[in-house]
Amino acid sequence: MALCVAGATAASAAAHTAPSVNYVALGDSYASGPGIPTQVDATCARSDQNYPSLLAAAQNWRLTDVSCSGATTTALAGPQGSTAPQLDALGADTDVVTLTIGGNDIGFSGNLATCAGLTSKNPTGNPCQTFFTSDGTDRLAQRVDDTAPKIAAALDAIHERAPRAKVVVVGYPDLFPDDGVGCTSSAVPLAAGDFGYLRDTEKKLNAMIADQASAHGAAYVDTYTPTVGHDMCKPAGERWIEPLVAAAPTAPAHPNAQGQQAMAAVVENSVHCVAHRR
Repeated sequence: MALCVAGATAASAAAHTAPSVNYVALGDSYASGPGIPTQVDATCARSDQNYPSLLAAAQNWRLTDVSCSGATTTALAGPQGSTAPQLDALGADTDVVTLTIGGNDIGFSGNLATCAGLTSKNPTGNPCQTFFTSDGTDRLAQRVDDTAPKIAAALDAIHERAPRAKVVVVGYPDLFPDDGVGCTSSAVPLAAGDFGYLRDTEKKLNAMIADQASAHGAAYVDTYTPTVGHDMCKPAGERWIEPLVAAAPTAPAHPNAQGQQAMAAVVENSVHCVAHRR
């Protein structure tokens, strides 16, 4: 099996893709699509309109989707509650793997909850940044660094289990305004001075994931750059990421249906055609 990335359009790619291509989707809630209709797995909060499902449909690939809300790198090799290890879905016949992971390893949801809780003390300042750097070390940046070897080990394990597969690591989309100008409100209870800090933390996470992908034989797909301008501060209809108090049927601070469509389009554009050899 070989993937090529030059010349083909999405339509021609789908036309030349054999249904026998086996695609396995691994990852966390940014892959599973919690809340987005239709939810097909309550345990993992997985949607049939998440980016793996949209990608598989566009490419005419056979999809095994084991992405699961709350997953960390630990959930790849070990069980996540009653859910089997995600790596168990891989095999010698796996042709394509996508992986979205790392956010939960740095405590994504808990970090945002902490920041939101601090906002009332200094809504025009940067209480979140002050809290996470109070000992002279940026603890969120340290968590990103500490996650790097976990991503490396996960990629090595994927290659071991699926030695023929093309592995595509999908980064996180733009959550916060890229210009650092915030939108403190009841829906986005983050202090005005913390938006730039949180933006920079996400960029550090994506940069680390990209570095690990490159170092461990995987492709990296940047979903941040193509989604700039559609962050949680934008109004409904323009935003692809929901605010901390979500208005659409999706999880707070996660891609809505439009966001999953945007991620699928970026990943599809990076994988133009598949040639399957027996």
